[in-house]
Amino acid sequence: MDALNIAREYDKKQYIVIGIGDEQYGIDIAFVDNILRMQSITRVPDTQEYFKGVINLRGEVVPVMSIRIKMGLDDDVITNKSRIIIVKLENNAPIGIIVDEVKEVVTLDETKIDTVSNSGKKMDASFINGVGKVEDQLISLLELSTVINEKEMA
Repeated sequence: MDALNIAREYDKKQYIVIGIGDEQYGIDIAFVDNILRMQSITRVPDTQEYFKGVINLRGEVVPVMSIRIKMGLDDDVITNKSRIIIVKLENNAPIGIIVDEVKEVVTLDETKIDTVSNSGKKMDASFINGVGKVEDQLISLLELSTVINEKEMA
């Protein structure tokens, strides 16, 4: 493989494509620690509405949030496809995000990712850091550091 092809490989990132409502979102696979089937979530009193509680993951207490509520959408409807994605940002503790479904893993070249401006949707545009194009579908790429604002989770 020549230097140009090696450089092109570094320009690619893998994303887990998730479904939330009728939309598709991508989460950078580098931040994904685990994907779990839905399980019992222990409620914690006096927390934000989107904070659903905590789960026990191999002896570690992990907070779980509803990305739907955080985005201003309707509350979660748990189905057989619902999952908890455990993400870990830099040196922060892991956190679980409830999603409607996990669809696939895609690899996106930097040239297939467009930046976004405020699209006028109900959702806060700061949650999205780009839109990826895979074949005939568009995938909004989540800015996890904004979605998971650690100061709000305490």
